[in-house]
Amino acid sequence: MDDVTLRLKKVAGQVEALVRMIDGGESCDKVIVQFQAAKAALDRTFSLVLDRSLKECMSHNDSENVGKILKLISKQ
Repeated sequence: MDDVTLRLKKVAGQVEALVRMIDGGESCDKVIVQFQAAKAALDRTFSLVLDRSLKECMSHNDSENVGKILKLISKQ
């Protein structure tokens, strides 16, 4: 299994845990800690995908796709 897919499945598990915590009335501080962990994991996965995508485009001199990626990033 690709490591990106594995990371995303772990993030999905963290989000499911968040839903259970909120539905179960877990304390706010515990929910926030779990939320921050899920967000950090998703951010790291995004960075990995972005890095790979840019390297792939650069290795093929694909300036069109590099431009598209940079435009997507700038919308954040």
